Amino acid sequence: MTKTGGKRTIWARAIAIVAAVLVIAVAGAALVYILVSRPAEGLGSGVLFTVEKGDSASSVASTLEAKGYIRSALAFRLLARATSLGSSLKAGTYRLLPQMGSKAILDEFVSGAQALIRITVPEGFTLSQVAVLLDRSGVASKADFLTVAGSPKLLADLGIPGATAEGYLFPDTYFFPAKYPAESIVRAMVRAFRDRLATIPEAAALDSRELRDRLILASIVEREYKAPEEAPYMASVFYNRLKIRMALQSCATVVYVITERLGKAHPEVIYDRDLRLDDPYNSYIHPGLPPGPISNPGLTALRAAFYPASSKYLYFRLVDANAGKHHFSLSLEEHLDSRRLFIKKVGD
Repeated sequence: MTKTGGKRTIWARAIAIVAAVLVIAVAGAALVYILVSRPAEGLGSGVLFTVEKGDSASSVASTLEAKGYIRSALAFRLLARATSLGSSLKAGTYRLLPQMGSKAILDEFVSGAQALIRITVPEGFTLSQVAVLLDRSGVASKADFLTVAGSPKLLADLGIPGATAEGYLFPDTYFFPAKYPAESIVRAMVRAFRDRLATIPEAAALDSRELRDRLILASIVEREYKAPEEAPYMASVFYNRLKIRMALQSCATVVYVITERLGKAHPEVIYDRDLRLDDPYNSYIHPGLPPGPISNPGLTALRAAFYPASSKYLYFRLVDANAGKHHFSLSLEEHLDSRRLFIKKVGD
């Protein structure tokens, strides 16, 4: 073989090798592109995924692959290394959508745009019920929320003159990330309460103790009324009783004693023995306002406490359970026409 022929053979082999390498490289790049750009079937219609503080891109990739949320942990790691984003992951809970591949997921973790959980707190929910709602939704643990809501330091900072934030947690719809700090949640709900209170001009002239008294009465009205137009009349009944130093005799306070103070199930009917429960929140045996709010009232009940109807009524009784209508009366004789005690459940 001539020297020229040998060189040609060498060059041909070199070219073939280079071509093969290029084909492999292109094929590999294409494969990696597919692995990092196309979504995995495990995402379904969307899932929540939590990046814990201190998690590495490698550990996150392994978890994502194990759950079926990405096609390849190796491709995710290579992508994180190539883009120098592996050390930029932000802790939090993220919503991964079905169209998201590894690249989109990595970008989401780097952006810090956490998924928000919708929480709707019904009017009349108690502090403990709010805590359970947050716990079940994965926003904050019940124990943490109750501890923070009873923190003397936080309550003083928020201007709440009580043992807990009961009554000051405005019932509304909120959006919080998962595992959100309990203190931030309490502050957000109290801020919502202050914002709504600002729509009642008379509230600004009251000091914290006077405001608390209005709030206590509003919390009772909240748990008693069903038809919004009757809330001011119920407030007038309670104010009229306070004026003559008559016991408020609110069934709602008895329910609060049973469920919140004694930790029992919500009763369907109140019996005479329940009316005699010796507790400072029982307004049947203790005249005046209870020591604190018995629920977190909405704006209707708050307005009723500030703008009660002008009346001399001392009693009311339910006459239409479906419509939530009550009959208001001046005398005990008229009131006793109906002896059954109806209880409003939270959310009614």
